[in-house]
Amino acid sequence: MDRLSGSANLMIVSDLDLTMVDHDDPENLALLRFNALWEAYYRQNSLLLFSTGRSPTIYGELRNQKPLLTPDVTIMSVGTEITYGESMVPDDEWTQYLDHKWNRDIVVEETAKFRELVSQSDTEQRPHKVSFYLEKGKASKVMQALSNCLEKRGLDVKIIYSNGIALDILPQAAGKGRALAFLLEKLKADGLQPHNTLVCGDSGNDAELFSVPEVYGVLVSNAQEELVQWYAENARGNLQILHATERCAAGIIQAIGNFSLGPHLSPRDVRDSVFHTKVLSPSHEVVMFYLFYERWMRGEIENSEQYMQYLKSVLHSTGNYVHPSGIDRPMHQIIDTLKMQFGENQGLGFRVWVDRTSFAEISLGSWLVKFDKWELSDILIDIPPQIDAVCQEASIC
Repeated sequence: MDRLSGSANLMIVSDLDLTMVDHDDPENLALLRFNALWEAYYRQNSLLLFSTGRSPTIYGELRNQKPLLTPDVTIMSVGTEITYGESMVPDDEWTQYLDHKWNRDIVVEETAKFRELVSQSDTEQRPHKVSFYLEKGKASKVMQALSNCLEKRGLDVKIIYSNGIALDILPQAAGKGRALAFLLEKLKADGLQPHNTLVCGDSGNDAELFSVPEVYGVLVSNAQEELVQWYAENARGNLQILHATERCAAGIIQAIGNFSLGPHLSPRDVRDSVFHTKVLSPSHEVVMFYLFYERWMRGEIENSEQYMQYLKSVLHSTGNYVHPSGIDRPMHQIIDTLKMQFGENQGLGFRVWVDRTSFAEISLGSWLVKFDKWELSDILIDIPPQIDAVCQEASIC
């Protein structure tokens, strides 16, 4: 967040599984649409926060499987861990705050008395979270009895049941909503409180996000029964909370437009993107260039010299592409190479997106743009696609 000189224009706080990430969308099209929108219009002056029930271990696994952007902040383990930036620096103040009336050993001891509780994997057991599987039909009775037991032992805990199967026991001070409120207070103290905050979720452990004061909220169309029920009982008629008609990341884009929070037309939805005439920012230009590159490599557009000439016309004649390996090539030379690559990745599930885009004007009309460029392809049949990253820098105007 050090790149911000003042309040963020927008902060998006999104759950991952079946909110930002649609596991029923093998091509990840909605997620890629959001990525392009964020990097083109928001990355420079806004904040992206992922709030997930996943532990750091399985959060990392998801990032290796899906085209996720790098968030500014990550709230993990159902709001018990807050980390910052790509290196995921932990918030020690939050960790200390959660220790009040929490004793993990007592929680483990008491839950062992309930045969209905099936322990989740070791990766999901965290310092301030104890997690189980529990059949839906038994959930209400077990939760009430467990709550009474822990209260008698002097603990102040929160028991969250979500997705009709997962039960998490946390300190009362924890949870996705409490973690977000804590973060907003820190940002306010530093003069960085966002002008607008949009929270996004699909399941029961997201419900308290919508109760944080002054936020906008969106339940994606595929929201779980427990969150839809919460919405019906607590938020129907609240004009700041939307039950979207679109799934997952598409529902988040819908909410941005519904609440007039900023641009909501993803560059991926501009089909003839190469001939856009309005240059909005260097990051926008980079996103548009790589969308053209993807479509060119997939053979989805006409193999025309006109495209190549147009690209050269909008890139400075002395502009360079600088790879972290030290390779420095003129952008016009890159375009000449591109001519011969038309359709090379046709039918291979090839996708490209950029991440962590930043730019600075180094002389009048000349910009240094830094970004990560990611590619995904299913070249190897029957093997899940993996993501390769290449960090690239280019000077453009």
